[in-house]
Amino acid sequence: MNYTFDWNLVLTGEYGQWIIEGFITTLKISAVSIVFAMFMGTLIAVFRMTRFKPLEWIALAYTEFFRNTPLLVQIFFWYFGSDAVLPHAVNEWLYDHDFEFTAGVIALTVYTSAFIAEEIRAGIFAIPKNQLESSRACGLSFTQAMRYVILPQAFRIIIPPLISQFLNLIKNSSLVMTIGVMELTYMARQIESYTFHGFEAFTACTVIYLCISLVVSFTITQYNKHFLRQLVY
Repeated sequence: MNYTFDWNLVLTGEYGQWIIEGFITTLKISAVSIVFAMFMGTLIAVFRMTRFKPLEWIALAYTEFFRNTPLLVQIFFWYFGSDAVLPHAVNEWLYDHDFEFTAGVIALTVYTSAFIAEEIRAGIFAIPKNQLESSRACGLSFTQAMRYVILPQAFRIIIPPLISQFLNLIKNSSLVMTIGVMELTYMARQIESYTFHGFEAFTACTVIYLCISLVVSFTITQYNKHFLRQLVY
């Protein structure tokens, strides 16, 4: 019980810089994954709504597979199994660049996009069906009706649950430390290994994640107030 707390360890000096670098990496991998997950989620949601059965079946299999398997397993799958899944030229490019970071992005993207696809599909179902029919009657194709009429309304409806998915992705990014991505949790673990001051390191890590969560929660609250105010007026 002779433990001596040293908060300066994670606030200043080299180890404080490690925390900052880990935080920046967390933001980078989260931001890139969010962009790709939004694109993939939207694509899968549209595929689920099309009447072309092969696309609908592919989208259904995609969402069910990635939503019902653990994220950690998927991270290991893309890290250790990319050679068997991706073309040789793609693997060569990945190994020449930051392979761990890219594998983490792929895993976070496909996992989160499956949930986002279901959120978007729920938003589409919340829109009266006659809007799609009216759009088609006006001469728009299915893709045009989705792009210009249905999806803009659906995105506005599902912004709160979408932000929750983004928050989950940011927190889930801590799992990519298992494949060597030097994000926030990885850096906290390294500080603990070098200094045996794990309490300070992981407290700093926890506070940073908490701050991110509070910012996102505040954003959701402000959006809901603004959205409800518009409905009233």
